Amino acid sequence: MAGINIISSELVRPSEATPHGPFWLSNLDLGVRSGYSPMIYLFRPLGVGCPADFFSADILRTALSRALVPFYPLAGRLGMAPDGRLEIDCSGQGAVFVVARSDAVLEDLEGFAPSKAMCDMFVPPYEEVVGASGKPLLLLQVTFLHGGGVVLGTGMHHYALDGRSSFHFMQTWSSLARGAAGDTVPPFLDRSPLRARSPPVILFDHFHEYCRNGAGSATGAARPSDLAGAILRVTSAQAAALRARTGESLFRSLVAHIWRCALTARALPSDAESRLYTVVDMRARLSPPLPSAYFGNAGVRTSVSAKVGDVLASPLKFGAQRLRMATGQGDEYARSLVDYLETAADASSKPGRELPDTDLRVISWMGMASHDANFGWGEPAGVAPAAVSYTWFVYSVGDSGDVAVAVAMKPDQLERFKELFFHENEMAW
Repeated sequence: MAGINIISSELVRPSEATPHGPFWLSNLDLGVRSGYSPMIYLFRPLGVGCPADFFSADILRTALSRALVPFYPLAGRLGMAPDGRLEIDCSGQGAVFVVARSDAVLEDLEGFAPSKAMCDMFVPPYEEVVGASGKPLLLLQVTFLHGGGVVLGTGMHHYALDGRSSFHFMQTWSSLARGAAGDTVPPFLDRSPLRARSPPVILFDHFHEYCRNGAGSATGAARPSDLAGAILRVTSAQAAALRARTGESLFRSLVAHIWRCALTARALPSDAESRLYTVVDMRARLSPPLPSAYFGNAGVRTSVSAKVGDVLASPLKFGAQRLRMATGQGDEYARSLVDYLETAADASSKPGRELPDTDLRVISWMGMASHDANFGWGEPAGVAPAAVSYTWFVYSVGDSGDVAVAVAMKPDQLERFKELFFHENEMAW
């Protein structure tokens, strides 16, 4: 791995006065895994005649300060209410902003695999920040590469926001940097629509998705640090072929294929029970719906199960139709889950990171504005997780219609999975 040289590290505060005090976290916020979601954005140099201010740290810093005004919770710190419940302390202390240089070249990074080494190199660790009384919620690092490319690494604390909200913040920051303030949409900060009911009404079984002592802590499960990562690119033509085989959405079709390939690569017995976990964005499914600019976590965990033999022996549409059962949940399910998390003990209301080989966890960023991060020097050439805590991320690559799948598996299973994933008899290209 190439070397890194930190030029500066500072806290960037909102450019104007912002509300101070506690900011409530909903049960859906506290029901996610604890920690940061590290991302990497790769930017190509503009070529001959590249402007001297290409990815100017000063422009980025000024725009960040302005973006933290509407997104002021991100300038706060993770705190705790008197009753012991976690919350955001809107202290205005600022976001971590690091400027660095590396002898790496962009071409060496374009095909990178998510890993701890990539995360450590391009996303600042919060432990190194001086003067922060609690955990900062936003970590940013701009790394200038040898030859003119740039890596923008981001770490946003998952308690504060989900994927859709994080991309909304990136849209705002980049719009302000390129002088397009009129393109920004303010975040919807009111999280009260996700308060639990009194008394709680639990209509569904949420045990598998949210109990530490459930499927997520099976003996022999691999820890995230033990997994090897890869990013697999599916062309629009390949994606269309998959959809034609299932008659379902692209996400469900891809996940059905991932499910089959993973179970085969793991050589599991046919009578074993496999559980497939996913997360459904409830913004548009609640009654009344949340605004699309809702800032926070609006995803609920769902799952379905099937015998390994049934998944492998059935047509591809079998897995896609099973997944539809998990992704078809609406308002009643979400309200039931919020109430369940209100009544569950802390120790049992968190999803485990570790899964047994029989199970998979797949997250979708499809339809999200992952590439809408033009700071004035063009859209990113690549966007991907810097490290993968979940087993699979499925997300759109850009305007091409291609889709990327970020994979994390045990090293001895990953190569077999990749062979199956692109095998012509499996994908029917």
